Amino acid sequence: MKKDQLILGIETSCDETAAAVIKNGTEILSNVVASQIESHKRFGGVVPEIASRHHVEQITIVLEEALLQAGVTYEDLDAIAVTEGPGLVGALLIGVNAAKAVAFAHGIPLVGTHHIAGHIYANRLVQEIQYPALSLVVSGGHTELVLLEEPGSFKVIGETRDDAAGEAYDKVARTLGLPYPGGPHIDRLAQEGSPSLKLPRAWLDGSYDFSFSGLKSAVINSLHNAEQRGEKIDPKDLAASFQASVIEVLVTKAVKAAKEYDVKQVLLAGGVAANKGLREALTEAFMDLPMDISIPPLYLCTDNAAMIGAAASVMFEKGKRSGLDLNGNPGLDLEVF
Repeated sequence: MKKDQLILGIETSCDETAAAVIKNGTEILSNVVASQIESHKRFGGVVPEIASRHHVEQITIVLEEALLQAGVTYEDLDAIAVTEGPGLVGALLIGVNAAKAVAFAHGIPLVGTHHIAGHIYANRLVQEIQYPALSLVVSGGHTELVLLEEPGSFKVIGETRDDAAGEAYDKVARTLGLPYPGGPHIDRLAQEGSPSLKLPRAWLDGSYDFSFSGLKSAVINSLHNAEQRGEKIDPKDLAASFQASVIEVLVTKAVKAAKEYDVKQVLLAGGVAANKGLREALTEAFMDLPMDISIPPLYLCTDNAAMIGAAASVMFEKGKRSGLDLNGNPGLDLEVF
């Protein structure tokens, strides 16, 4: 009988310190996340230096808790997986150095892992991925369409040219005076409002790329112009109109790409995958299409280490190993990592 594969995943790319133990790339034995949202909320965004200090304080505690919950020791592990990039360089270094220390001390193979690959393979913790697959990645720093022709293969067919969708959400939320992180607040308001305001859609004809900078500016200008006229725009309607514009572009391009590349499955991934409006629109759009749609549960959408373990399992089986010279790489390329 084949021995179960156990991988300890570590994630510290931004403002969550996370560790998880994953069995055979598909089963979560533990998934521990220490969030820093309260520390960064008063600044309206993540402060890199503060994030790094929190990671230093939490990393050992989180690692011990992940092993304890999983009921395993370091000697039981087949590999240590860690987010190599992209992310905040100071934050990445905490996780990378912790992973290298554990790998060296216990003689365990090390697997540097791409953060976005983790978000994509979070879907594998729900159901096995059918290839070829298409992933719509929507997060604070990334908006991409990624084609997976086979396990561990990533081809970016569309990406953001300026603001990512999550970035635009946070900036619009700040303009409306909503707290950080702004995405969930915009989503909640949008459910209560009407998409009655005319806002632009950047289609970038002939391309699967995205652009949300113009939309963000249009929202801000609408608010300022109304204020100068002594008028007031209902924040609920503005949120609904903004979200409708973002979702229409995301879903339309995902459907077009899925048909063109004749994929078997479409995967939603990234922090904005938790957005209720996007989840509903994507589900509806693919309801009558022949490809399967996979949308991870909310706890696997935001940054976590279970997704890193799931992605690393695929790379580990393909023979990927990292040396003890592994470094944090904030600009790590998904297609070549």
